[in-house]
Amino acid sequence: MSATITGFDYRRVPVADGVSLHTAVAGSGTPIVLLHGFPQTHLMWRHVAADLAADHTVICPDLRGYGASDKPAATGPSVYAKRTMAADVVALARALGHERFALAGHDRGALVAFRAGLDHPDVITHLACLDVLPTLDMWDVMRGVSAAVGFHLYLMAQPPGLPERMITAAADDFFGHFLDIWANDPGAVPADVRALYLEACREAVPSIVADYRASAGIDVDHDRADRDAGNRLRMPVTVLQQDWGAALGFDAAALWGAWAPRLRHVSVTCGHFMAEEAPAEVAGALRDLLAR
Repeated sequence: MSATITGFDYRRVPVADGVSLHTAVAGSGTPIVLLHGFPQTHLMWRHVAADLAADHTVICPDLRGYGASDKPAATGPSVYAKRTMAADVVALARALGHERFALAGHDRGALVAFRAGLDHPDVITHLACLDVLPTLDMWDVMRGVSAAVGFHLYLMAQPPGLPERMITAAADDFFGHFLDIWANDPGAVPADVRALYLEACREAVPSIVADYRASAGIDVDHDRADRDAGNRLRMPVTVLQQDWGAALGFDAAALWGAWAPRLRHVSVTCGHFMAEEAPAEVAGALRDLLAR
């Protein structure tokens, strides 16, 4: 498996002081940026991106701190705040000539996309979030023994030092655990792709932990301020989500609806890695969103 998406051009795009994003670009037409999740890179979009590039400009970066993008040291909480990472994405699109664009994110990328929609409502035309809850809601529903499924959230929320050492000591076991248990179709992430993901994660432990640590601190503060101020996502929003609310005792559509008045919430039957497990379904949902 190549570490690139077939038919896409690659470039490094400066987005902030000392930070450039490794980015794949293809197609023409209205632009859409696709943001990957954990523990992956932009390659997770390889099937969906190729589909959408038939009639859209498709932009697939590795997020700050992931893959082949720059990994600045977490000298403060803002370095990996979703606000900072969202600003990276806006700067990336602008550098490629797009003042307004659609944005879709999966997992961690969806949290970045969510923040971009709140911070840059005049830039993000359409928003899709795959298999997450907004940060505030995520922490609210994680309680009791059911929270064990999110043990990594609590581990990486700890102060710098211990989480990084523990994960580095068994990086392939740690990151591979999620690739194994979150997929309904094990073949959706083939061995060669899995190896690329694990290699990328091994090289990014401090920045991945910093990203998660921000979601237990500064990201909560930013989201709470928006909720208290009544800020909402103004653009059309599509959320694709497994029905894990049934197991954890919450109504995902209602939680998302409080943030997104123009919401279309869809429950899917595939696993967490839906862009790889059900790419036609994901591409179709994104096309439907872009038509709204």
